[in-house]
Amino acid sequence: QVQLLESGGGLVQAGGSLRLSCAASGRPFSSYAMGWFRQAPGKERDFVAAISSLGGRTSYVDSVKGRFTISRDNAKNTVYLQMDSLNPEDSATYYCAVVNDPWRVGTWSASDVDYWGKGTLVTVSS
Repeated sequence: QVQLLESGGGLVQAGGSLRLSCAASGRPFSSYAMGWFRQAPGKERDFVAAISSLGGRTSYVDSVKGRFTISRDNAKNTVYLQMDSLNPEDSATYYCAVVNDPWRVGTWSASDVDYWGKGTLVTVSS
C-alpha cells in the first residue's frame, strides 16, 4: 500500500507559478514511478507528467512541456510538480499517482494507476 498526500495548490494569476508536492508513505519510495494527473470540472482525468523511480526519466503531456517540471526527492519521499507560465486552461484538481512499475514513464492512462492521492485544487485567474 502507498498513501499519498498532495499540497501546494491555490489561486494564482495567469503567468504565475506554483509548486505542487506529494508526500508518499508505505512502501519504499524508490520502488515505484510517480506522476501527476489533472481533472477539470466535467472533464476526464488527464495525464500531466511522470517520473521514474530514481528520477532519471520523465515524460510530459505536450500542453505542459517547457512550462512544468516533475522531480522527486527520494530522501524526502516526495514528488514535485513545478508549474510555470500558468494559464487558465491549467485550472484543475491535480492528483498525485503511483504506478508499480518503477521504470514506467511515457503517457499514463488513469487505468494504469495503482494508487491515487486525494487531489489539490489549482485555479488560474485571467
